[in-house]
Amino acid sequence: MAKRDYYEVLGVAKGASRDEIKKAYRRLAVQFHPDRNPGNKQAEEKFKEATEAYEVLADERKRQAYDQFGFAGLEGMGFDAHDFSSVFRDFEDIFDGFNFTGFFDSFFGGGRSRSRRAGGRSSARRGADLRYELEISFADAVFGKKEEITFNRSESCEACGGSGADRGSGKKVCPTCGGAGQVRRSSGFFSIATPCPTCNGEGEIIEKPCSVCGGRGLVSRRRTIKITIPAGIETGKRISIPGHGDGGTNGGPPGDLYVYIRVLPHEYFERNGNDLYCVIPISVSQAALGAEIYVSTLEDSRKVKVKIPPGTQNGKMLRLKAEGVPYLRSPDHRGDLYIRILVEIPTKVTAKARSLLRELGQITGEKPDPHPVRLSDLT
Repeated sequence: MAKRDYYEVLGVAKGASRDEIKKAYRRLAVQFHPDRNPGNKQAEEKFKEATEAYEVLADERKRQAYDQFGFAGLEGMGFDAHDFSSVFRDFEDIFDGFNFTGFFDSFFGGGRSRSRRAGGRSSARRGADLRYELEISFADAVFGKKEEITFNRSESCEACGGSGADRGSGKKVCPTCGGAGQVRRSSGFFSIATPCPTCNGEGEIIEKPCSVCGGRGLVSRRRTIKITIPAGIETGKRISIPGHGDGGTNGGPPGDLYVYIRVLPHEYFERNGNDLYCVIPISVSQAALGAEIYVSTLEDSRKVKVKIPPGTQNGKMLRLKAEGVPYLRSPDHRGDLYIRILVEIPTKVTAKARSLLRELGQITGEKPDPHPVRLSDLT
């Protein structure tokens, strides 16, 4: 079943503010909360759908990627449809007065806090994926190339070995939550559990933070790598570079780097799929008598010979097979090049040329009252 648009799910306009999105989600969450709809699977699915929509639209970075590229834009950000971190961050603000914590623990796989209570210590976490925007020329997109890119990424701190603790120091159980990773606040008959503000839900704190990384276990470094841009790539496509995202914590693996491509327009050529299009001007005599011309291609200094049939009309399309763009997954095969003919009418005519044109008009039987041509005949 296809996913519904996130704005449609929450019932808000695309330009809705964050407060409008929050109010819309709260209304749906209260309406379809499973405690209010016991045994109603449809209500559970609607609650989950609304929560996923809020997770994206409440996050500025995810929302921007979704607005520009739709669901595909979220793939390069490590988006997990079951990771409701934005909801947990805004928990008290959104659900003040409602005991939803137990539901999140059971319905969405235990939440972040329960796993910490079970183990008592932080688990390894994979690093965040990174997104890099790369502009390339039209020709480079068609033929491919090697490209160097420079970006910042988080890497394990060498001073503390990624632990976040100064040498000779370690971690201890959080005194605020007692290692549970969460604290509870009572309001009337309801109880709300939220991540512990002291340890940020980790269940433990560092006794003496590393002086280099400040306790993060990660430091920012600038890296330059060489990537291969495959022939035939288009705007919006991405190149995946595994293991080049932010470093993981507590021994977790690094994330991936996703390079998103934007192809700059060409002065003379346009692309449609794997086919190329261009417009070539010819003279009236070349169109009438036919000719052989040489057309420039995207490849430097290479031209292809094109035969203009006698009587060629303005706007006629000529096709050159396998002179287009290579197929991304089959670079040995290429699309075609389509040439639209533009018959140029001279704007300055000499006396001799004027005389010859008049004579040509008499020979070809020019009429002062030409009959209309059906528009369908021009396509």
